[in-house]
Amino acid sequence: MVKKEVVKNIPIVTAKDAAGQPVAPLSLAIKAGDFVFVAGMPPIDPTNGKMVRGDIETQTRRVLENVKLVLGTAGTSLDKVVKATVYCTNVGYFDRVNVIYRQYFPVEPPTRTFVNVGSWPHDFDIELECIAIA
Repeated sequence: MVKKEVVKNIPIVTAKDAAGQPVAPLSLAIKAGDFVFVAGMPPIDPTNGKMVRGDIETQTRRVLENVKLVLGTAGTSLDKVVKATVYCTNVGYFDRVNVIYRQYFPVEPPTRTFVNVGSWPHDFDIELECIAIA
């Protein structure tokens, strides 16, 4: 059986509902065996828990900074990512997202899937989840 460990003390304030509970029942990251699984990261400002507004480039940069922060807390980094999934509300953003994405994965980027989604219950256009080597 693979040992599973929730990564604690991730310095991102998650969106909360009126009762102060996280909006969704999830862990931001879990270590399992030799891997770290990072939940979908929307463009949340890590200091105040509010969605970052702006164009797709601004949102993409915030998402990737959040992923970088979570990975660092879990003891790994972007260069250890082996699989990423990008969820985006507009397939027309594909090229613009790639411009920013290349800045974070300049050499031997991980395998990746780009998925066009309808929408989320909050106002943002992109989310990214990934799997990294621990």
